[in-house]
Amino acid sequence: MRPGARPLRRTSGGARPVDFGAFVRARSRAGDLVVQPRMGFSDPATMRAGLAATRAADAATVGTITLDSYTRVGELDSVESALRAGADLNGYPIVSYDRAVTGQVLAGIRDEAFPVQVRHGSAVPGDIFAALRRTLINATEGGPVSYCLPYGRTPLDESVRNWARCTEDFAQLRESGVEPHLETFGGCMLGQLCPPSQLVAISVLEALFFCGHGIRSVSLSYAQQTHPEQDREAVAALRRLCGELLPTPNWHVVIYAYMGVYPTTDEGAYLLLDQATRLAVDSGSERLIVKTVAESRRIPTVAENIAALESAARTARTAPPGGPASTEADSQTYLEARALIEGVLELAPDIGHALVLAFRQGALDIPYCLHPDNHGRARSYIDGDGRLRWAGIGRLPLAGLAGRARGRDVTSSGLIADLSYVQRAFDRAAMESGRAPNREGADIAPVGHRSLSPGE
Repeated sequence: MRPGARPLRRTSGGARPVDFGAFVRARSRAGDLVVQPRMGFSDPATMRAGLAATRAADAATVGTITLDSYTRVGELDSVESALRAGADLNGYPIVSYDRAVTGQVLAGIRDEAFPVQVRHGSAVPGDIFAALRRTLINATEGGPVSYCLPYGRTPLDESVRNWARCTEDFAQLRESGVEPHLETFGGCMLGQLCPPSQLVAISVLEALFFCGHGIRSVSLSYAQQTHPEQDREAVAALRRLCGELLPTPNWHVVIYAYMGVYPTTDEGAYLLLDQATRLAVDSGSERLIVKTVAESRRIPTVAENIAALESAARTARTAPPGGPASTEADSQTYLEARALIEGVLELAPDIGHALVLAFRQGALDIPYCLHPDNHGRARSYIDGDGRLRWAGIGRLPLAGLAGRARGRDVTSSGLIADLSYVQRAFDRAAMESGRAPNREGADIAPVGHRSLSPGE
């Protein structure tokens, strides 16, 4: 056992894992919104306790093991030093622990009623995927673009090669009778201020990349943004494009509670989570990744994670039944996302090479992303109604579609104000309501439909 790890009972590691995607889709057909935490602890006993508490929550749940930041960037010597010193990491160091330790964490908890997903954040994930295969953990997430551009300086073409190799190796789990599942992270680029059409496009492109390298069970992410109606339009576009383009029927959509600057008040945090839950229900999405009242301050405790899971489950149960929106009409988000996807796919027959060329030429361009391989000409802003708009499209293939992108100047003060827009809106809404958050099913109107100037 590695230094710093408390002993666990030695076991074989539990039952053979089920198809994560099929499990989520089955729960959705039964009327449940599957809710999931973003939970990770370096101590194996604490990690096991977190999984057990997630399983026991009053909600339809799946488990999460989130990895620490050293493991994500391959700084394994730093992991070893921290464990020897008994220091806590900000996640679970799956590469540095022996296979038996992780088996003990999962034993008796992971089974056909409770699948577990590993979440990380690496553009160089070879060691991580090797650890997953050793322990038969068959569900994880990421992508060649979304785990490269925002988080480091790994060249994009290197990340694409890494993810192609790891995806193909991961797909070989099927030879052991285990169905591998990959979730795109592309619907969350930078977490904020990326217009919804590009979030949708990158999520679909990453799913196509996974399928092209042997994966048959996928989920596609979309991160809650700044306006509920715009978000519903975006998820409808995402679902339509999945039906049109994905070569597998085993797919589902996962909504992420807002990934940017979070409300500082407990009430504001719950209001924002309520709105994310309603987005998931209204759009017919099958899974929701929650955030907690502690997001603006520190790493959440197990208890705070469980409170968020159960709050979201209550909101989902009391919300009016939803379902995928009609796709008969071409929405603005659908048209833009389709143009972005087609603009990439026409660059090269190999989708990985096409992604590299797209960023090199500016056919994909993430606003405010400082990675050297990002073109850096696209800009966005939040308008007076709270919608994300293009301030400039650079060389994105959106001419004639993004009619509102008219070279609007974005100042540093305006950008800072936009980055805190959601936090301010929901903290203010919580104070104005004078009520406790919706933890018992009370009907609280969604925030974001009324005017809030980005400069406020």
